[in-house]
Amino acid sequence: MAHKILEEAQEINDLLIKWRRDLHQIPETDLELPKTVEYISKRLDEMNVEYKVFPEVSVIIAQIGKGDKCFLLRSDMDALPVEEETGLEFASKNGCMHGCGHDLHATILLGAAKILKAHEEELPGVVKLLFQPGEETFRGAKAAVEAGVLENPHVDAAFAAHVFAAIPCGTIGYGVEAMASVYGFKITLTGRGGHGSAPEGCIDPINAGVEVYHALQALIARECPPSAEAALTIGQFTAGNAANVIPERCVLQGTLRTFNEEVRTMLIRRINEIVPAVAAAYRATCEIEELSNVPSVTCNEELNAEYIKSIESLENPGTTINGGFHVMGSEDFAVISAKIPASYFVVGAGVEDQSKWKGQHNPKILFNEKALPLGAAMYAKIAMDWLAK
Repeated sequence: MAHKILEEAQEINDLLIKWRRDLHQIPETDLELPKTVEYISKRLDEMNVEYKVFPEVSVIIAQIGKGDKCFLLRSDMDALPVEEETGLEFASKNGCMHGCGHDLHATILLGAAKILKAHEEELPGVVKLLFQPGEETFRGAKAAVEAGVLENPHVDAAFAAHVFAAIPCGTIGYGVEAMASVYGFKITLTGRGGHGSAPEGCIDPINAGVEVYHALQALIARECPPSAEAALTIGQFTAGNAANVIPERCVLQGTLRTFNEEVRTMLIRRINEIVPAVAAAYRATCEIEELSNVPSVTCNEELNAEYIKSIESLENPGTTINGGFHVMGSEDFAVISAKIPASYFVVGAGVEDQSKWKGQHNPKILFNEKALPLGAAMYAKIAMDWLAK
């Protein structure tokens, strides 16, 4: 059966490539993915797969099989607000880009759906398929859970994977503490605007913002143990529209990532202590807004072992499986893995020419489409094996 599943995935390789390239040309962001939802819905209709769409948040929940046991396969499908620079014939042209491989993820799940539908009568339970929006903004998994993805029927276990463009194609990675938690925040500092020639009559929020920035960097350098894995990044600092005008406001947005819950709690508390104090020292007022708050992706070790056996049973030439996957990046699949037993793997999708490898989110990133049939077979086989155990 395992060989047959891989063969079935390879037989639809041309279709997988078409789906991926179609999706690549219609990238959409966050929770508003009308074209993406429409495209995936049409493909599910063609397969006669039962599904439900939650259009207000662009969530698609499909279902294959019947029975008491229920297994969830999840793929994200949102893109990035990045102008594509790949030069591909099927490159996007709308100012957004699938620069993290979510077009491959959605395609892999569609491929798994096609395989599972062909074996529906053999399934001793239900496979749910979650096509999720908003992973990049850490809002999609929460929206899917609120839409009821884990209930009716109740999901017993789950699996998700992510393609990486700087890992050789055929390489599978897994771990226990796979990805870090993330706390996203927005700091708005308000001063008093005025003419650049008279700063003494103004309250400069940029000055306050610079000092807030330095104070937050000192949190990691001076208040975290050297052994603590923690990263605090201010990725956006915006203020003003003219060189000779002191603005009213300055905005800083950033993320805090760690695997240590105690360190995470301490740092969030200190952010909320330090920012108002620094702002007050420079006569500005401040507002701190939470943009995201997602725990670490913690994988179930027993499921890790089971899923690895399923992948090994495919006997795909060139596949290597490596443990120890542990990165500071974050994933809102953590919202699901915190509620039910789950595991999260990575799939190599590096192109043959390693000199062209780019990191995730790079506007020139390229993905190897040879990862598509392996991914589809892997998803389908993991679900089938778990239901059959």
